[in-house]
Amino acid sequence: MNKGQLVEKIAEDSEISKKDAQKALESFVEVITNELSEGGTVTLIGFGTFKVTNRAARTGRNPQTGESLQIPASKVPSWKASKNLIS
Repeated sequence: MNKGQLVEKIAEDSEISKKDAQKALESFVEVITNELSEGGTVTLIGFGTFKVTNRAARTGRNPQTGESLQIPASKVPSWKASKNLIS
């Protein structure tokens, strides 16, 4: 399912226009993005939790040359599914 299909399904299930469904979806994504960029988490009971995870610095390898290189520490978004998501 792509974004357009998701918007259609939200509009159909909620009995609202596609335009309003698209606004709602974009707002949802924006709220989660803003919360994660501030270091927060978003928990949706029965769906899952969005949070920022710290990835430690590590040594990697250039696949073309085989040369070792240092990969710096970083922060990455992550999502953990609720235990009840697929039952």
